[in-house]
Amino acid sequence: MHVRDAMSDNPLVVRPEASLGDAAEIMLERGFRHLPVVEGGALVGMLSDRDLRSLIAPRLADAEALDALRARYETPVSEVMVPDVEAIDPESSLGEAIDRLLEAKVGALPVVDPGTGELLGILSYVDVLRALREEG
Repeated sequence: MHVRDAMSDNPLVVRPEASLGDAAEIMLERGFRHLPVVEGGALVGMLSDRDLRSLIAPRLADAEALDALRARYETPVSEVMVPDVEAIDPESSLGEAIDRLLEAKVGALPVVDPGTGELLGILSYVDVLRALREEG
């Protein structure tokens, strides 16, 4: 089985200049843990729920703390995303994808066209488990 057989096609993406607040809203509403960051069709980074931990509201003791939290929500995704993303070719085997997920200690890999750098999909550990379950 290949990555292309298990990946989620046409994933929802966000642009680098989107605010962290907007990205967090998308992730919460859709139940996503990973959000590819794309510019001009090419993958430029990845945002995960771990990257958004700073948006968890601290104790707002005063107006200054509230202003700091508001500013954080307006921060561009590009300032928090992981730019050097571990990506995978759609023709790679599912076994290789599993190895790469484990080695990189990530929950998802963007699937990228090796020739163009275009984002084709995303392969999460849930996608892998679903594919293996259907095989077995």
